Amino acid sequence: MTTVPEKDRLHAQISFAVEIDKLKRIIRRNLLMDGSRRENDAEHSWYVGMLAMIFAEHAPPGTDIQRVVAMLMVHDLVEIDAGDTFIYDPVAVAAQAEAEQAAADRIFALLPADQAAGLRELWNEFEARRTPEARFARALDRFAPLLANHHTEGGTWPLFKVTAEQVKRNVRLIQEGSPSLGAYALDLVELSVSRGHLSE
Repeated sequence: MTTVPEKDRLHAQISFAVEIDKLKRIIRRNLLMDGSRRENDAEHSWYVGMLAMIFAEHAPPGTDIQRVVAMLMVHDLVEIDAGDTFIYDPVAVAAQAEAEQAAADRIFALLPADQAAGLRELWNEFEARRTPEARFARALDRFAPLLANHHTEGGTWPLFKVTAEQVKRNVRLIQEGSPSLGAYALDLVELSVSRGHLSE
């Protein structure tokens, strides 16, 4: 027979499961690589989780890839409340940390305390970028939209008048987590400039 505490735990887990479904409705700036529409946050989280497995050999030696995947699955849940922050909008970026901390407080607290603590720890680790896992996860989070913009003739770059220098500043986060992916990202930036898809 199921006890009341077990029912309460399941109800909390169900509440969280229902809540995180909202991530599917958060629309990001970048397009899908076929250019057909903009990507949503849930698609992005799935994609970067897959990239972690595909590009595992480009992570620092000893990196726990399963932890990287777990981090990438939770890193954008806060955008259910805080929305997607466009990294080339300085006003939005300035307000991002406070809004996302408040969102993390609310969303993770829907879970039973032990699970809430575990997922919040993953989210905090991603934000702090102090571990090889967090730095590799952040590198992939930055690499994915750059790859999408490159494959959609600049995607959001010309629309928002983003320059190559601005993109290169964000490539530093990719280099920090994966030198080989960072080098490839710089090559994509130069190629995009040469094709006229990104302004110098």
